[in-house]
Amino acid sequence: MNILAEINNFEDLKEYLPFLIPLAVIQLGFMIAALVSIFKHHKYKTGNRVLWVILSLCLSIIGPVLYFALGKTDEED
Repeated sequence: MNILAEINNFEDLKEYLPFLIPLAVIQLGFMIAALVSIFKHHKYKTGNRVLWVILSLCLSIIGPVLYFALGKTDEED
């Protein structure tokens, strides 16, 4: 009985895959770009490297956006 419920849940999930897959790719891209930038630069507007790594990994798409808006400096190292 439980297996049938799981199959129905998967069928419901298939309906949302065209929306979820691009969203997951965008999230992963932002996360990778933010982490590369965090480890490349040594100065930040606010916070430190550990803070930005934790936020980028834990807050999915919001963490990297916050890093690029609030943490990344304009100058190159």
